[in-house]
Amino acid sequence: MTGESGGLLGRLRIEGPRLPEALSRIAETILADPETAAHASIVDLAERSGTSTATVTRFSRTLGFKGYASLRVAVATETGRAEQARWETDISGDISPGDPLDEVLNVVAAADTRAIQDTAAGLRIPDVERVAAAIAGAQRVELFGLGSSGTAAREMAFRLERIRVPVWHRQDSHTALTNAALLLPGDVAIGLSHSGRTREVIETLAEAADHGALTVAVTSFNRSPLAEVADVVFTTSVLETTFRLAALSALHSQLLVLDLIYVAVAQRTYERTADALELTVRAVDAHRLPEKTPTRRRRPERGTT
Repeated sequence: MTGESGGLLGRLRIEGPRLPEALSRIAETILADPETAAHASIVDLAERSGTSTATVTRFSRTLGFKGYASLRVAVATETGRAEQARWETDISGDISPGDPLDEVLNVVAAADTRAIQDTAAGLRIPDVERVAAAIAGAQRVELFGLGSSGTAAREMAFRLERIRVPVWHRQDSHTALTNAALLLPGDVAIGLSHSGRTREVIETLAEAADHGALTVAVTSFNRSPLAEVADVVFTTSVLETTFRLAALSALHSQLLVLDLIYVAVAQRTYERTADALELTVRAVDAHRLPEKTPTRRRRPERGTT
């Protein structure tokens, strides 16, 4: 097989059934709706075909393409969506050990930018408003995530704390479960997991749901077990690059979702937020260096006095 775009769909019809089962399912998914596949993210295609992003990447390379972005452009070309996908030719998940850092920078920046754009395009504003209103009036807000998702949860907790929201971020699964059991109707529990299959996060959100709290999932898979136990689901988009697997690359998209919710909460509690931010800035102001620091004296050159 070659990476040329001409006749790609025809090749998939002929050669797709001969591929291994997982790869064959991807071919079937593309053939079933080529136009949708032409603008689907790698996460979308993996979910629709019941595979993984790694398998989609392997599928692309099996066809002779450098990565998923190149495959997607080829599908777009055949379905008349080449203009929309043309800019994506510069997005490739492949980074070789010898690649110069300026090229690596372009790949990473393009991947993260596209992931954030796709995440933003998929956000349902009424859901953001619903969650923000609940957080603004909640007696308790619990955040839980592990690994890189835990980093996003911790950042969100820090932001909400600074505007006087009663929020906790739990890093221990037992502590998370026991505190989820104490939630009441009107409280909010937010679970973060790229895969949506992290057992501890699912159990914590399910426990919170049992006690009437509003449950929120932030995940890249909207049909995952985590999504099934949540009242509101925010789907994040991810573009993998070499050395940055999907779970690691999801952080930026997760932070976009959480940042929008944070701003929406701040809007609803404007006076309280403004007062809290002023107080917290003043509290740490003494620990900041003056804006204009004295110029460091240069050492005299050797041999001079």
